[in-house]
Amino acid sequence: MAAGAREWAPAQRGKIRPMLLETMKWTEVARLELARMVTLIPLGSFEQHGPHLPLTVDTEIITALARAVEHRLPDRVLLTPTLWLGHSAHHLRFAGTLSVTPRLYADLVKGVVHSLAQHGACKVFLLNGHGGNEVPVQLALHELKTELAARPEVMVTAASYWRLGRQIIAEIRESGLGGVGHACEMETSLMLALRPEAVDMSTARKGGPGDALRYRVIDAQASNPVEMASDFDELSETGVLGQPELATAEKGRRLLDGIVQAIVEFLEDFLSWTPEMVAPGRYSRTL
Repeated sequence: MAAGAREWAPAQRGKIRPMLLETMKWTEVARLELARMVTLIPLGSFEQHGPHLPLTVDTEIITALARAVEHRLPDRVLLTPTLWLGHSAHHLRFAGTLSVTPRLYADLVKGVVHSLAQHGACKVFLLNGHGGNEVPVQLALHELKTELAARPEVMVTAASYWRLGRQIIAEIRESGLGGVGHACEMETSLMLALRPEAVDMSTARKGGPGDALRYRVIDAQASNPVEMASDFDELSETGVLGQPELATAEKGRRLLDGIVQAIVEFLEDFLSWTPEMVAPGRYSRTL
Protein backbone atom coordinates (compact mmCIF):
# COMPACT_ATOMS: atom_id res chain seq x y z
CA MET A 1 0.00 0.00 0.00
CA ALA A 2 1.28 3.45 -0.86
CA ALA A 3 2.47 5.69 1.94
CA GLY A 4 -0.39 7.62 3.49
CA ALA A 5 -3.06 5.36 2.00
CA ARG A 6 -5.67 3.76 4.21
CA GLU A 7 -8.10 0.94 3.66
CA TRP A 8 -11.81 1.47 4.13
CA ALA A 9 -13.44 -0.03 7.19
CA PRO A 10 -17.10 0.19 8.21
CA ALA A 11 -17.94 2.41 11.15
CA GLN A 12 -18.24 0.49 14.38
CA ARG A 13 -21.40 1.00 16.42
CA GLY A 14 -20.52 -0.80 19.65
CA LYS A 15 -21.71 -4.19 18.46
CA ILE A 16 -20.33 -6.95 20.68
CA ARG A 17 -20.73 -9.87 18.31
CA PRO A 18 -21.47 -9.84 14.59
CA MET A 19 -24.64 -11.66 13.57
CA LEU A 20 -22.89 -13.91 11.07
CA LEU A 21 -24.56 -17.23 10.33
CA GLU A 22 -21.19 -18.81 9.52
CA THR A 23 -19.94 -18.27 13.10
CA MET A 24 -23.04 -19.56 14.91
CA LYS A 25 -24.08 -22.88 16.42
CA TRP A 26 -27.45 -24.30 15.42
CA THR A 27 -28.68 -23.84 18.97
CA GLU A 28 -27.85 -20.14 18.76
CA VAL A 29 -29.75 -19.77 15.50
CA ALA A 30 -32.72 -21.59 17.02
CA ARG A 31 -32.93 -18.93 19.74
CA LEU A 32 -33.06 -16.03 17.28
CA GLU A 33 -36.36 -14.32 16.52
CA LEU A 34 -35.81 -14.57 12.79
CA ALA A 35 -39.32 -13.35 12.04
CA ARG A 36 -38.35 -9.95 13.52
CA MET A 37 -35.10 -9.67 11.52
CA VAL A 38 -33.93 -9.38 7.93
CA THR A 39 -31.87 -12.29 6.71
CA LEU A 40 -29.34 -10.88 4.25
CA ILE A 41 -27.90 -13.08 1.49
CA PRO A 42 -25.03 -11.52 -0.52
CA LEU A 43 -24.69 -12.71 -4.12
CA GLY A 44 -21.31 -12.54 -5.86
CA SER A 45 -19.51 -14.13 -8.79
CA PHE A 46 -16.15 -15.52 -9.88
CA GLU A 47 -15.22 -14.00 -13.22
CA GLN A 48 -12.73 -11.92 -15.13
CA HIS A 49 -12.45 -8.23 -14.30
CA GLY A 50 -9.94 -7.04 -16.84
CA PRO A 51 -6.16 -7.24 -16.56
CA HIS A 52 -6.02 -5.02 -13.46
CA LEU A 53 -8.49 -6.65 -11.04
CA PRO A 54 -8.82 -10.16 -9.54
CA LEU A 55 -11.50 -12.70 -10.40
CA THR A 56 -13.11 -12.27 -6.98
CA VAL A 57 -14.11 -8.59 -7.36
CA ASP A 58 -17.90 -8.99 -7.20
CA THR A 59 -17.72 -11.34 -4.24
CA GLU A 60 -15.27 -9.14 -2.32
CA ILE A 61 -17.29 -5.96 -2.89
CA ILE A 62 -20.66 -7.46 -1.99
CA THR A 63 -19.24 -9.19 1.09
CA ALA A 64 -17.74 -5.92 2.35
CA LEU A 65 -20.99 -4.06 1.77
CA ALA A 66 -23.07 -6.75 3.48
CA ARG A 67 -20.80 -6.91 6.52
CA ALA A 68 -20.86 -3.14 6.88
CA VAL A 69 -24.67 -3.20 6.71
CA GLU A 70 -24.79 -5.87 9.40
CA HIS A 71 -22.58 -3.65 11.60
CA ARG A 72 -24.98 -0.77 11.12
CA LEU A 73 -28.09 -2.78 12.06
CA PRO A 74 -27.11 -4.75 15.16
CA ASP A 75 -29.54 -7.50 16.16
CA ARG A 76 -31.76 -6.67 13.19
CA VAL A 77 -29.84 -8.42 10.39
CA LEU A 78 -28.65 -12.01 10.16
CA LEU A 79 -25.96 -12.28 7.49
CA THR A 80 -25.39 -15.50 5.56
CA PRO A 81 -22.11 -16.37 3.79
CA THR A 82 -21.80 -14.90 0.31
CA LEU A 83 -22.84 -17.10 -2.60
CA TRP A 84 -19.59 -16.67 -4.51
CA LEU A 85 -20.50 -18.52 -7.71
CA GLY A 86 -22.79 -16.72 -10.13
CA HIS A 87 -24.19 -16.82 -13.66
CA SER A 88 -21.22 -15.58 -15.70
CA ALA A 89 -21.51 -17.46 -18.99
CA HIS A 90 -20.96 -14.22 -20.95
CA HIS A 91 -17.43 -14.01 -19.45
CA LEU A 92 -16.37 -17.61 -20.13
CA ARG A 93 -14.09 -16.77 -23.06
CA PHE A 94 -11.83 -15.04 -20.53
CA ALA A 95 -9.64 -17.51 -18.62
CA GLY A 96 -10.48 -18.23 -15.00
CA THR A 97 -14.19 -17.40 -15.12
CA LEU A 98 -16.49 -19.93 -13.42
CA SER A 99 -20.23 -20.04 -14.06
CA VAL A 100 -23.49 -21.93 -13.65
CA THR A 101 -26.63 -21.81 -15.80
CA PRO A 102 -29.47 -19.39 -15.01
CA ARG A 103 -31.75 -22.32 -14.08
CA LEU A 104 -29.22 -23.78 -11.66
CA TYR A 105 -28.52 -20.39 -10.13
CA ALA A 106 -32.21 -19.64 -9.62
CA ASP A 107 -32.66 -23.04 -7.98
CA LEU A 108 -29.66 -22.43 -5.71
CA VAL A 109 -31.07 -19.10 -4.54
CA LYS A 110 -34.49 -20.66 -4.02
CA GLY A 111 -33.01 -23.52 -2.01
CA VAL A 112 -31.29 -21.12 0.37
CA VAL A 113 -34.46 -19.05 0.79
CA HIS A 114 -36.62 -22.13 1.41
CA SER A 115 -34.13 -23.34 4.03
CA LEU A 116 -34.23 -20.00 5.83
CA ALA A 117 -38.03 -19.84 5.67
CA GLN A 118 -38.20 -23.29 7.27
CA HIS A 119 -36.11 -21.94 10.16
CA GLY A 120 -38.50 -19.03 10.67
CA ALA A 121 -37.11 -16.25 8.48
CA CYS A 122 -39.87 -13.97 7.22
CA LYS A 123 -37.93 -11.14 5.58
CA VAL A 124 -35.16 -12.17 3.21
CA PHE A 125 -33.06 -9.74 1.19
CA LEU A 126 -30.86 -10.82 -1.72
CA LEU A 127 -28.09 -8.22 -2.08
CA ASN A 128 -26.61 -8.71 -5.53
CA GLY A 129 -23.12 -7.78 -6.67
CA HIS A 130 -23.07 -9.12 -10.24
CA GLY A 131 -25.15 -8.03 -13.22
CA GLY A 132 -25.36 -11.54 -14.67
CA ASN A 133 -27.25 -12.70 -11.58
CA GLU A 134 -30.14 -10.29 -12.08
CA VAL A 135 -32.19 -12.36 -14.55
CA PRO A 136 -32.00 -15.68 -12.62
CA VAL A 137 -32.69 -13.83 -9.36
CA GLN A 138 -35.84 -12.34 -10.90
CA LEU A 139 -36.86 -15.85 -11.96
CA ALA A 140 -36.24 -17.10 -8.41
CA LEU A 141 -38.34 -14.28 -6.92
CA HIS A 142 -41.33 -15.09 -9.13
CA GLU A 143 -41.13 -18.82 -8.47
CA LEU A 144 -40.69 -18.29 -4.71
CA LYS A 145 -43.82 -16.14 -4.70
CA THR A 146 -45.80 -19.09 -6.03
CA GLU A 147 -44.08 -21.73 -3.93
CA LEU A 148 -44.52 -19.75 -0.69
CA ALA A 149 -48.09 -18.64 -1.43
CA ALA A 150 -49.35 -20.32 1.73
CA ARG A 151 -46.97 -18.20 3.83
CA PRO A 152 -47.69 -14.55 2.98
CA GLU A 153 -45.60 -13.44 5.95
CA VAL A 154 -42.47 -14.57 4.06
CA MET A 155 -41.32 -11.65 1.93
CA VAL A 156 -38.30 -11.95 -0.37
CA THR A 157 -36.73 -8.85 -1.92
CA ALA A 158 -33.66 -8.33 -4.08
CA ALA A 159 -31.53 -5.45 -5.34
CA SER A 160 -28.17 -4.90 -6.98
CA TYR A 161 -26.05 -2.52 -4.93
CA TRP A 162 -25.52 -0.09 -7.80
CA ARG A 163 -29.28 0.38 -8.12
CA LEU A 164 -29.81 1.17 -4.45
CA GLY A 165 -26.68 3.34 -4.56
CA ARG A 166 -27.64 5.10 -7.77
CA GLN A 167 -27.61 8.61 -6.32
CA ILE A 168 -24.20 8.44 -4.63
CA ILE A 169 -22.65 6.82 -7.72
CA ALA A 170 -23.98 9.65 -9.90
CA GLU A 171 -22.53 12.22 -7.50
CA ILE A 172 -19.05 10.67 -7.37
CA ARG A 173 -18.36 9.35 -10.87
CA GLU A 174 -16.35 11.47 -13.30
CA SER A 175 -16.94 9.36 -16.39
CA GLY A 176 -19.87 9.87 -18.71
CA LEU A 177 -22.35 7.16 -19.64
CA GLY A 178 -20.40 4.10 -20.72
CA GLY A 179 -17.74 4.72 -18.05
CA VAL A 180 -19.27 2.59 -15.28
CA GLY A 181 -19.85 -0.91 -16.62
CA HIS A 182 -17.45 -3.67 -15.61
CA ALA A 183 -13.97 -3.47 -14.05
CA CYS A 184 -14.70 0.23 -14.42
CA GLU A 185 -14.27 3.49 -12.53
CA MET A 186 -16.69 2.32 -9.83
CA GLU A 187 -15.51 -1.26 -9.27
CA THR A 188 -11.85 -0.29 -9.47
CA SER A 189 -12.37 2.52 -6.95
CA LEU A 190 -14.18 0.13 -4.61
CA MET A 191 -11.33 -2.37 -4.80
CA LEU A 192 -8.73 0.36 -4.28
CA ALA A 193 -10.51 1.16 -1.02
CA LEU A 194 -10.99 -2.45 0.04
CA ARG A 195 -7.86 -4.27 -1.13
CA PRO A 196 -5.45 -1.94 -2.95
CA GLU A 197 -2.70 -4.55 -3.14
CA ALA A 198 -4.91 -6.58 -5.51
CA VAL A 199 -5.26 -3.72 -8.04
CA ASP A 200 -2.73 -3.10 -10.81
CA MET A 201 -3.43 0.44 -11.97
CA SER A 202 -0.60 0.25 -14.49
CA THR A 203 -2.83 -1.99 -16.64
CA ALA A 204 -6.11 -0.15 -15.98
CA ARG A 205 -7.26 1.15 -19.36
CA LYS A 206 -10.55 2.30 -20.89
CA GLY A 207 -12.45 -0.46 -22.65
CA GLY A 208 -15.74 -1.22 -24.36
CA PRO A 209 -17.98 0.62 -26.82
CA GLY A 210 -18.73 3.57 -24.52
CA ASP A 211 -21.86 5.41 -25.65
CA ALA A 212 -21.42 4.58 -29.33
CA LEU A 213 -24.91 3.06 -29.69
CA ARG A 214 -27.85 5.34 -28.96
CA TYR A 215 -30.20 2.54 -27.86
CA ARG A 216 -27.64 0.42 -26.05
CA VAL A 217 -25.31 2.20 -23.66
CA ILE A 218 -23.63 -0.33 -21.37
CA ASP A 219 -23.47 1.47 -18.06
CA ALA A 220 -24.70 0.74 -14.52
CA GLN A 221 -26.79 3.90 -14.68
CA ALA A 222 -28.08 3.66 -18.23
CA SER A 223 -31.73 2.98 -18.98
CA ASN A 224 -31.95 1.17 -22.30
CA PRO A 225 -35.27 0.63 -24.11
CA VAL A 226 -33.81 -2.29 -26.08
CA GLU A 227 -32.36 -5.51 -24.63
CA MET A 228 -29.72 -7.66 -26.31
CA ALA A 229 -27.47 -10.43 -24.99
CA SER A 230 -23.74 -10.27 -25.74
CA ASP A 231 -20.62 -12.13 -24.77
CA PHE A 232 -18.01 -9.92 -23.19
CA ASP A 233 -15.37 -10.61 -25.81
CA GLU A 234 -17.74 -9.08 -28.37
CA LEU A 235 -17.74 -5.82 -26.42
CA SER A 236 -14.20 -5.57 -25.09
CA GLU A 237 -10.85 -7.07 -25.96
CA THR A 238 -9.62 -6.73 -22.38
CA GLY A 239 -12.82 -7.52 -20.48
CA VAL A 240 -13.17 -3.90 -19.32
CA LEU A 241 -16.28 -1.81 -19.91
CA GLY A 242 -15.70 1.74 -18.75
CA GLN A 243 -12.90 3.93 -17.49
CA PRO A 244 -10.94 2.30 -14.64
CA GLU A 245 -8.12 4.82 -15.11
CA LEU A 246 -10.34 7.38 -13.32
CA ALA A 247 -10.56 5.26 -10.18
CA THR A 248 -9.17 6.37 -6.80
CA ALA A 249 -9.28 4.93 -3.31
CA GLU A 250 -10.94 8.09 -2.01
CA LYS A 251 -13.79 7.64 -4.49
CA GLY A 252 -14.03 4.05 -3.34
CA ARG A 253 -14.37 4.99 0.32
CA ARG A 254 -17.05 7.55 -0.47
CA LEU A 255 -18.90 5.05 -2.63
CA LEU A 256 -18.78 2.40 0.07
CA ASP A 257 -20.09 4.76 2.74
CA GLY A 258 -22.89 6.05 0.51
CA ILE A 259 -23.97 2.65 -0.81
CA VAL A 260 -24.01 1.15 2.70
CA GLN A 261 -26.21 4.03 3.85
CA ALA A 262 -28.60 3.46 0.94
CA ILE A 263 -28.88 -0.25 1.75
CA VAL A 264 -29.42 0.46 5.45
CA GLU A 265 -32.21 2.91 4.62
CA PHE A 266 -33.96 0.29 2.52
CA LEU A 267 -33.62 -2.43 5.18
CA GLU A 268 -34.97 -0.14 7.89
CA ASP A 269 -38.03 0.38 5.71
CA PHE A 270 -38.25 -3.33 4.81
CA LEU A 271 -38.30 -4.24 8.50
CA SER A 272 -41.59 -2.35 8.85
CA TRP A 273 -43.35 -4.13 5.97
CA THR A 274 -46.39 -6.30 6.69
CA PRO A 275 -48.36 -8.58 4.35
CA GLU A 276 -51.21 -6.06 4.43
CA MET A 277 -48.88 -3.29 3.27
CA VAL A 278 -47.36 -5.15 0.33
CA ALA A 279 -50.59 -6.84 -0.83
CA PRO A 280 -53.46 -4.59 0.25
CA GLY A 281 -55.80 -6.06 -2.32
CA ARG A 282 -55.64 -9.48 -0.68
CA TYR A 283 -56.55 -8.14 2.75
CA SER A 284 -59.18 -5.55 1.83
CA ARG A 285 -62.85 -6.48 1.73
CA THR A 286 -64.82 -5.80 -1.43
CA LEU A 287 -68.27 -4.45 -0.56
